[in-house]
Amino acid sequence: MTRAPAHSPVPIPDATGGLGVGAAVSHPHTGERQPSMIRTAVSTDTAPAALGPYSQAIVAGGFVFCSGTPGIDPATGWLPDGIQAQTEQALRNLEAILTAAGASLSTLVKTTIFYADVEDFPVINEVYARHMPDPAPARSAPANVALPRGLLISIDAIAVIAAP
Repeated sequence: MTRAPAHSPVPIPDATGGLGVGAAVSHPHTGERQPSMIRTAVSTDTAPAALGPYSQAIVAGGFVFCSGTPGIDPATGWLPDGIQAQTEQALRNLEAILTAAGASLSTLVKTTIFYADVEDFPVINEVYARHMPDPAPARSAPANVALPRGLLISIDAIAVIAAP
């Protein structure tokens, strides 16, 4: 790969015409073009199944990218009552997905909390703080989000896969 000057914000294509990670490369034996980054879907029964055409998480490039994880009880399919109970369940579900992917809450680097009512922020913060490592991951928390199926909260996340 040709190196871009340190001040250049524009990547320079490598010899295959790709831009490095994620670019198509030629298979050494067949010459067939294939992506250079492997993406692996994560699925576990210890968290609720995806509510649509998406994966619970994707592992790629040493990271785990978790989809929005709701506070649905995976054993019953029911939503617990109230924001405190749904936040606790969403974090348990997120932890289950991270564990299935080879990561954990302690390897989180970024979360986004989508929640339905801005008035619930203090309760969400209190529950969230009990579950997060020190230092806590970077976080965004957009409020007043219309979530499907009566959800009060959904949390997506990015974590690093722990080195063996």
